[in-house]
Amino acid sequence: MFISFEGTEGVGKTTLIRKLYEHFEASGKQVVLTREPGGTPLAEQIRSLLLAVNHDEPMSSDTELLLMYAARAQHLQQVIVPALADEKLVLSDRFTDASYAYQCVGRGLSKDKLNTLNQTFVSHMPDITYWLDAPIELGMSRARERGALDRFEQEKVEFFQRVRQGYQQLHELYPERIKRLDATQAPEIVFQEALGHIQALV
Repeated sequence: MFISFEGTEGVGKTTLIRKLYEHFEASGKQVVLTREPGGTPLAEQIRSLLLAVNHDEPMSSDTELLLMYAARAQHLQQVIVPALADEKLVLSDRFTDASYAYQCVGRGLSKDKLNTLNQTFVSHMPDITYWLDAPIELGMSRARERGALDRFEQEKVEFFQRVRQGYQQLHELYPERIKRLDATQAPEIVFQEALGHIQALV
């Protein structure tokens, strides 16, 4: 099974994924924990480019989108597809839904560009996606508590409001795949909700 986790900054994705990973590993399942952008050495180098704050020139939205998909193609071929072929459980912090929410709705890029990239380079989609949803102000306060903000985290509140709207649109379009979790709840409650849902599917 391929499970992805989505949401704006500071909603608790990392905490939830780690708790699920530890639970399933302890129960004897073969689990792969990964993230986007990143997941392989080469894709992690691309991640560094995408998150870096100080570039000599502004990064265009098209460049950002293409770098995301360069990392994603590597991630799919080197990590996700082999793991699924070995019947492992794949837990990924973000996948293609993030590109829709951030690059299309957040940045205003054409959905046609995204569709073309998905059709060309994305061979597998998640079986289930958990969207951790919380008010933008709450998520950003949590992100600031973690320390220095990356290039995305430094965006204005209005950008993240659009991103959140993007996730809401996806949730409405694909209600069977994309499940909303109330990320204002305690992490343990969010974990139990996600775990109960996954166990009902496995």
